[in-house]
Amino acid sequence: MSNKTPPAGKSEAAGTDTLDRQNTNAKLESLEQFRADGTGQALRTNHGVKISDNQNTLKAGPRGPSLLEDFIMREKITHFDHERIPERIVHARGTAAHGFFETYEDHSALTKAGFLRDPSKKTPVFVRFSTVQGPRGSGDTVRDVRGFAVKLYTDEGNFDLVGNNMPIFFIQDAIKFPDFVHAVKPEPHNEIPTGGSAHDTFWDFVSLVPESAHMVLWTMSDRAIPKSLRTMQGFGIHTFRFVNGEGKGTFVKFHWKPKFGTCSLVWDEAQKLAGKDTDFHRRDLWESIEMGDYPEWELGVQIVPEEDEHKFEFDLLDPTKIIPEELVPVTPLGRMVLDRNPDNYFAETEQVAFCPGHIVPGIDFSNDPLLQGRLFSYTDTQISRLGGPNFHEIPINRPIAPNHNGQRDAQHRTRIDKGRASYEPNSIDGGWPKETPSAPIDGGFETYPERVDAHKVRERSESFSDHFSQATLFFNSMSHAEKEHIIAAYSFELGKVEREYIRARQVNEILANIDLELASRVAANLGLPAPTKGTVSVKPSSLKESPALSQMNLLSGDIKSRKVAILVANGVDGKAVAALQKALKAEGAHAKVLGPTSAPVKTADGQTLAVDASQEGLPSVAFDAVWVPGGADSIKALSADGVALHYLLEAYKHLKAIGISKDGKALLEALRLKEDAGLLVGDDDSTIKAFIAAIAKHRVWDREPAAKAIPA
Repeated sequence: MSNKTPPAGKSEAAGTDTLDRQNTNAKLESLEQFRADGTGQALRTNHGVKISDNQNTLKAGPRGPSLLEDFIMREKITHFDHERIPERIVHARGTAAHGFFETYEDHSALTKAGFLRDPSKKTPVFVRFSTVQGPRGSGDTVRDVRGFAVKLYTDEGNFDLVGNNMPIFFIQDAIKFPDFVHAVKPEPHNEIPTGGSAHDTFWDFVSLVPESAHMVLWTMSDRAIPKSLRTMQGFGIHTFRFVNGEGKGTFVKFHWKPKFGTCSLVWDEAQKLAGKDTDFHRRDLWESIEMGDYPEWELGVQIVPEEDEHKFEFDLLDPTKIIPEELVPVTPLGRMVLDRNPDNYFAETEQVAFCPGHIVPGIDFSNDPLLQGRLFSYTDTQISRLGGPNFHEIPINRPIAPNHNGQRDAQHRTRIDKGRASYEPNSIDGGWPKETPSAPIDGGFETYPERVDAHKVRERSESFSDHFSQATLFFNSMSHAEKEHIIAAYSFELGKVEREYIRARQVNEILANIDLELASRVAANLGLPAPTKGTVSVKPSSLKESPALSQMNLLSGDIKSRKVAILVANGVDGKAVAALQKALKAEGAHAKVLGPTSAPVKTADGQTLAVDASQEGLPSVAFDAVWVPGGADSIKALSADGVALHYLLEAYKHLKAIGISKDGKALLEALRLKEDAGLLVGDDDSTIKAFIAAIAKHRVWDREPAAKAIPA
């Protein structure tokens, strides 16, 4: 211990405090060199090189292929790919299933891909659905794009069709993908919000990037809150090529159309489900497969001959554009059925690795600059996330076709390769494995010999410059109800943006160029002046609307796999319950009997009626429709039960079909609800048939104005 006396006026403790403060300040000062503020600074690479163009990948001509020498794009995407370990950076929350694909006929005239040539063959598939923004623990029913990734284990190798439930994307060039994802992810200062896009950084970015306008409109539509994974369309997004045995190339766009129709939740329902059943979509997919309601999609393609590449008002290579089905119809190729759930979530759903670059002979790429970047990015990401380059040896990723080459060692190598030569050509092992010459069928992969003759440039093709006409086409194609939902979605999302200038920019510089009524309605809801004109001259589309874009036109027409809640209490008419169950089963629907508790109830004739769950345990948001059978005592008990009353009010608010026996008409009077096309009163067969018909229409859209008066 020191015997020195502290300086006059300072205690030993005070001296220690001063020293601690000095040390702390020194530590803080030493850390300052690691803090960075980009204000007033030039945009540079990680190695200090100033960047002149951060908008476009280096390409061979404005519409040519992207070049591997683009060190700026590679550095940017490589860093982005390795940002988070081990969870996927995007599409982290997923669910998946096994199944098969079978082609309807021999499509050799279009492609030499083997899985599209033999109708007698079933090709195994593994399909992963996902949200984009949120982490693994986020909710299923948030407003978001849904991933729709299909791995086909063909005899010629794995083909991964890695798409979404929307046919376009937010950006045109892959170099902007890290920027988009950084903007849509939770804000970095507080990691909020989880799983949603209602925040400043997302809207700041998209309001400054007009090419995003079309996709943002889709995301504000009902497509972003699907009813289930089984009722989503899927799209390959990009333009690909089919190549047939004669070497003829054809441009194609891939479509998956669901057997159960395409439909969505309503917004209030989606929000409540996020709290009441975070796993709603995951649970629905799992249970539907377990019950034998196998999800099914039809695979089709839009076919564009090479000579027609430039005949459209838009560019086929632009990933922010669709080809309207009225211009090029979808040609059906085959069907995909999911009929088996995974055995282990981590080993299969979490470890599965998709890559758009996994193609087979007969399929090839286009020069879409977003696709070109994805071909690099996906493999690079899997190397980081799955611990090295041998992720193809994980069982769920392993092809059914044999794979032999000179690639050896690295982390997590599981295969033991025999032979002494790990190079090609060789003579030590007899030259094996050897190249397979290209052939009309069953040959080695041969890249389509597209001619490219252009300058190396960083620029966007002028044919990519129209950002609004297809957004207008989409909005014009919506039904009245769908338009109202889009207006409400923009109002909700932008209403959570703190900076008014970002809200105003989105309204005045984006929405006003899509539709002035849309912009004016959103502006009014945000308390902003209504714009009177757009900020750019938009070339109108020759199509005024496309009916294929409205989900109102994409229903299945039946009620197969739909779920109906039957509310009962002691004294219920047991025969009426049985009659409804029989009618629903005949239509392929599923009925659940719900009581005040999970205990059985007594019917009016003294029989015991088992219930599937309590009304509180399985809320109305878990069902497509509600039925209240007769029985005076049962109706009386339900009328005095707040849970049951809320059940009916919530189903009414969410525009669902509701059937009530004549005994229960007093329930309607107590709740002040009026009969409509989907709120039916009666006990006879005609009422049941009308009830089934209302379910098939998915929602009672004409009820929506009245439903808005119902408390949330």
